[in-house]
Amino acid sequence: MPKVKMPRKSTAIDMTAMCDVAFLLLTFFMLATKFKPDEPVTVVTPSSINTTLLPDSDVLLFTVDKDGRVFFSMDGQPKRRKLIEDLNTQYKLGLDEKEIKNFVTGASVGTPIKDLKAYLSLSEEKRKGSGLDKGIPTDSANNELGAWIEYGNAAQGGTNFSRLKYCIKADNQTPYPKIKEILETFKQKHIQKLNLVTNLEEAPKGTAAWEEQQRASKK
Repeated sequence: MPKVKMPRKSTAIDMTAMCDVAFLLLTFFMLATKFKPDEPVTVVTPSSINTTLLPDSDVLLFTVDKDGRVFFSMDGQPKRRKLIEDLNTQYKLGLDEKEIKNFVTGASVGTPIKDLKAYLSLSEEKRKGSGLDKGIPTDSANNELGAWIEYGNAAQGGTNFSRLKYCIKADNQTPYPKIKEILETFKQKHIQKLNLVTNLEEAPKGTAAWEEQQRASKK
């Protein structure tokens, strides 16, 4: 007796609904994503053969441009909010919610504390032409860098301080006396371990560092 052939059913799947969901998600992220604001200064860092990467969190970053101006930055919006609220209370700055939010969501800050309210009241674009971005004072007469270090530490909250990294991103043409002032401030705060941000260059051939780079590239 011949076998009865069962009719084959189509295996086509309607992907219309999935495409709609994908485009909705794409639209959401395009509208909701806030890009990282541009840094107020451009820094050309010196080169080194160190391959250690700058971490994304638990970092206090101090940027120094070629004119010796110092800018402070820290990751984490809740931490940044605590820092600016503490400064506002301690120095009686009279910051309103908009100015606090400008700090929380903004980039690096480099101005004397007395000018912080006027600095944060301006947009990122207007700050560059305002003359307020003088940098954080580091001289012995008015060393506010120490205050930023202390309040930055306090804002870390429950962070494991062994993971906290202090990074200095200095321009290749930054005057050495300015770097010396910064290092002396960290020394006064009993902070001995610092990280210098540099550009990666190829190690000289034949050295142990060059051989390590060759082994890593073959993996």
